[in-house]
Amino acid sequence: MQEQDHRGEGGQGQGARTQKQASSVGEDRAILLGFTMMAFSVLMFFVVGMTTVKPYINSRWEENSSCVLQQTAILERWVDCRGVSSMPCLTVTVYLNGSADGVFLHLDEESVFLSSVCFYIPNCQLSHEELHDEVKNVENNLTGRQGSTFPCFSSRKPYLSHAVLRRKYTLSRTLFGLLWPCLMLVGGAALVGLVKLTQWLGRLSSRAGGEVARCRSLTDTEGALYRLLQGSSAQSPS
Repeated sequence: MQEQDHRGEGGQGQGARTQKQASSVGEDRAILLGFTMMAFSVLMFFVVGMTTVKPYINSRWEENSSCVLQQTAILERWVDCRGVSSMPCLTVTVYLNGSADGVFLHLDEESVFLSSVCFYIPNCQLSHEELHDEVKNVENNLTGRQGSTFPCFSSRKPYLSHAVLRRKYTLSRTLFGLLWPCLMLVGGAALVGLVKLTQWLGRLSSRAGGEVARCRSLTDTEGALYRLLQGSSAQSPS
């Protein structure tokens, strides 16, 4: 019976050690995953900062202007299209804030950087016929608004003779771009924190279990001594 008890205790101890090793491996993997998520979030912060946050901060376009469409024209000379091909250039001139001087209108601030006179840059992978048709459709849509007033964005420096129809880099787009790296950073930190909390609770539980086991051992020893003393007193002559 004692041998069976020892075998049972040995089996239970081996099973506990195996479970503890598996738990330790799982916790290490979770911590590694958490730190990997945080590292990727830092990389995403860098990419989003260079591609979205920096252009938004450096943008000087203000929505305090009104534009009146003056005229549209397609230039005979085709211009470079993002270094991929060439395209027909649609120029749009407007009167800014009631001024008699015309300025070039662009679709967004990126169009200003790519071309100083063209309204926008289409998909450069299209054929020449498709590019011409697309630019022609845009011109037809704008011609219907000739003489109408609409809000636009202007910049004091360095693009005094330019205006944009809409801003590409806005506050909402910037915040949306920062949302995903923030979520990944918080998720990675939360994962590491939860694993560390679980490990601390496990150590605390082990200490409490050890204290309970020692108390039980002392109680069993005291009970054995009490029974021994009772037996001795019962066997002693009266």
